[in-house]
Amino acid sequence: MIGRFRSGDEVFYGEIDDNRVYPKNGVPGGTFELSELRVLPPACPSKIVCVGLNYRDHAEELSMEVPKNPILFLKPPSAVIGQGDKIIYPACSSRVDYEAELAVVIGKRCKNIAASRAMDVIAGYTCFNDVTARDLQQKDGQWTRAKSFDTFAAFGPYLASTEELDVSDAKVSCRVNGEIRQASSTSNLIFDIPHLIEFITEIMTLEVGDVIATGTPPGVGELHRGDSVEVEIQGIGTLRNEVV
Repeated sequence: MIGRFRSGDEVFYGEIDDNRVYPKNGVPGGTFELSELRVLPPACPSKIVCVGLNYRDHAEELSMEVPKNPILFLKPPSAVIGQGDKIIYPACSSRVDYEAELAVVIGKRCKNIAASRAMDVIAGYTCFNDVTARDLQQKDGQWTRAKSFDTFAAFGPYLASTEELDVSDAKVSCRVNGEIRQASSTSNLIFDIPHLIEFITEIMTLEVGDVIATGTPPGVGELHRGDSVEVEIQGIGTLRNEVV
């Protein structure tokens, strides 16, 4: 498992083993206790490509037809926060929702990548919370404003490599104040990750660090100020954020 960390003025990637962090780029000070470091978002994306309605059980929950092609939208990098950072409830919204998702972090600049080569461009997988101002999404009829507020793209805490995590059947869950709200598996994805990478790279170049959020399972619901929201993915860990 790989994380991105801050120690003083130093920002670095490191391998995590038994609550110790082993820096990858010769950071002064040798190894660190995990508790000594600030955990940062595990990538610095130029863009976050999100997929709407990509779980069969979520489509069933909404009584919606399964889409023939992936439904894409973007979140700006200004929305990014990491483990333990605060989700800020916008004053102009009266309904903010959580959406637990598996995210893919891109490891190589890529365009027109066939599904058969998709694994070659993946740096790893992480947890993602596609926070959404649902009332504004419904009001606008399109998704940009509702999805793009600062702090609405929480992801982390760490990256699991393609060798460490089998994403064909990984459990995805969300808890709010300790109560399970979402529980499904990536086996319910309509469009799998290789298909998504092929589809997206036909449209746009993906840069190193870009994030693909692969969609949310059923059980999406409301957050309130003071809530603690956790996204957990089997084999990665738990992303925790508080709403303020």
